[in-house]
Order: sequence, then structure tokens, then C-alpha cells
Amino acid sequence: MEQPSEDRQTLQLEPRDVLHEIWMAWTKAEAEKAFDGFVATFEAKHPKATACLEKDRRALLAFYDFPAEHWVHLRTTNPVESTFATVRLRHRRTKGNGSRTACLTMVFKLAQCAERNWRRLNGSTLLPEVIRGVTFVDGERHDAKEPAA
Repeated sequence: MEQPSEDRQTLQLEPRDVLHEIWMAWTKAEAEKAFDGFVATFEAKHPKATACLEKDRRALLAFYDFPAEHWVHLRTTNPVESTFATVRLRHRRTKGNGSRTACLTMVFKLAQCAERNWRRLNGSTLLPEVIRGVTFVDGERHDAKEPAA
């Protein structure tokens, strides 16, 4: 079987790299453009994947409507993974937790212990504004009173 040439390899886009361009874009407009490019490029080879992404487009790009300081937290699943790593480790070591109540109690107490090592969210001072429903566009506060440019 013939090996692909280097030129062909450099022209061939990796879906992972293009997806990276979407979620790391500076603005929602850039992300939308990269998203459209991804769908156009990979729809023929990966129709189910592109259909799934298209269906959830709005939710996937929703973090652009939050303060930019929060983006690093919204783009990751690490808080969930690291929180439950402690629980998972202890569950394996105990080889069964007994009753449902005992299991829930253990999980609760382990989560409480893990909570001591959590750090504050970036931009935590902006949380009251987010809760009040202040509008953010591309990570920046958007006041409705400002004249359109």
C-alpha cells in the first residue's frame, strides 16, 4: 500500500484541529464561521457527527454569552471529573458501600472534603451580574443603552 505524500498530509485537515478553532475563537462570529467550515469540510465523511454538532450548535456556543473570565471554566469538564475522582477511588477501596443511605452519606462527605481544595472561579465577582441577567456579548458586558456602532 502506498504511503500518502507529505504534501497530501499537510492539506488534509484533522477534525480535532478544526474543532479547536471553533471553541477557541475570540468571538461568536468567528466560532460560527469555523463551525460552518467544519460542517462543510467533514459532512461527507462524518455525517452523523456533523448532524449531532449542528443539532446542538446553540448550546455548544452558549459560553460566548457569559463573561470571558468564565470561559476557561465553561469549556472544561474537569470540575466534574476531579470532584468524582475522590469518590470513585474510595468506592473501589471499600468494595461496596452497604446500603443506599450509607453510599449517599459517603459520597456527600467525600465531596465536602474535596470542596476544601477547590479554588474560586475566575471572574467570581461577575456572578451576581450573570444571575441578574446582564447581557454579555463575546465575553464583554453589553449595555443596551450604548449606541450601536
